[in-house]
Amino acid sequence: MPQRTVTVGSHLGLHARPAALFVQAVNETGLPVTIARDGKDPVDARSVLAVMAMGAGHNESVTLSCDDADTAESALDTLAELLASDMDTAPSA
Repeated sequence: MPQRTVTVGSHLGLHARPAALFVQAVNETGLPVTIARDGKDPVDARSVLAVMAMGAGHNESVTLSCDDADTAESALDTLAELLASDMDTAPSA
């Protein structure tokens, strides 16, 4: 099962805006991705409520996983890069 461990880059952790952006990106992949904090059970990364309820904070490690080994590698790379970024700031024009 492909996995990526990444440090949450958003300064306020995976609160509403970063969680929504992350979940939107997960849903765009069409893959059954899960996300877990260290030592905790994984949750469905396609659910904004599940992702927010994890309580992942800034600089905390989370692990992304996907059962679809054929197509998950590049999708997990993209999702990990998104999580590592500071999604609290608006992109510059």
